[in-house]
Amino acid sequence: MTPISSKSPVQHFNGPLTLAISHYDRHAPLIEGAVTVPGIPLNVMDVGQTETTRFGSRRHERMLNGEEFDIAEVSLSSYLIAKDQGAPFTAIPVFPRRLFSMSQMWIRKDSGISIPQDLRGRRVGLNTFQTTLSVLAKADLNRVYGIPWREIIWVTQRDETRTFRHDPMAKLERLPPGENLVDAIMAGSLEAIMIPHPTHSFLQNTQLVRLIKDPAAEEARYFRQYGYFPIMHVVVFRDKVLNKSPGLAQAVFEAFERSSRMARERWDDPNWSILAWGRQALERQQEILSHDIWPNGLELNLDNLAWFIEQSHDQGLISQRLHPSKLFHPSVLEA
Repeated sequence: MTPISSKSPVQHFNGPLTLAISHYDRHAPLIEGAVTVPGIPLNVMDVGQTETTRFGSRRHERMLNGEEFDIAEVSLSSYLIAKDQGAPFTAIPVFPRRLFSMSQMWIRKDSGISIPQDLRGRRVGLNTFQTTLSVLAKADLNRVYGIPWREIIWVTQRDETRTFRHDPMAKLERLPPGENLVDAIMAGSLEAIMIPHPTHSFLQNTQLVRLIKDPAAEEARYFRQYGYFPIMHVVVFRDKVLNKSPGLAQAVFEAFERSSRMARERWDDPNWSILAWGRQALERQQEILSHDIWPNGLELNLDNLAWFIEQSHDQGLISQRLHPSKLFHPSVLEA
């Protein structure tokens, strides 16, 4: 397959730029080299976050704390904290990962919890307090079910990606070293957990069930009411890299757009995925939600971003309510 490239001129670099992303279907053309950035050799690396992939794990920390990559997919929440603290990173409005929170809320089958309102005063586990799904779930419990997040005891599993000042009103604890969320909920020390990336063994555990009995229906109502599929991740550059080439942000934005288009076209083949009815599932999703629930660009994501920034401020993660445009390179604000 001949690589697809943009005609936009970009200043050449001495060596390849590193791009750390997850291997989603929409990223496959980039990882395969079917989509390139003209004049810029890219070393596209499949780097996991909680899971270990070809180039390791902990992608967010390696970028936002160690500046290990030139460009990387990172947590929206952790990027907001880094930006609020003046860290040398700038994003483009490309959002590789999105999740609704309702599907990610889990309880033990015999917990006695049956509705979200039962979580008041309970111990609920999170990967970290600042994980984007954690921020969203806390906010959605209040927004959708009327449960203020400060009325729940939040118990985290691992170190925060970026340090921040905790809200003095937050009830925040930490699991003992070596204990994980699944062990804790099975032992009864946690009564619910919010987890954005359940493992295969987790999903096979018949004692763990979703808190929301029909999350797809709840999430469809959420989409109809608020108008978006919530953003989890964003694509971020080291400022030193962007400063060398003003056209780089736009060129990389266009490359992600081409990669997404190519990934969508592959679904025209009913055997593209291992799902026997994958194509029909996609068509049904488009009927219920919309043709494209993965829009990039600032304008189409303003409401999503503004609300998340407000919730991050309310939860004590950032000190100021940044306007969404302040998160992105000026060259792509109209993209």
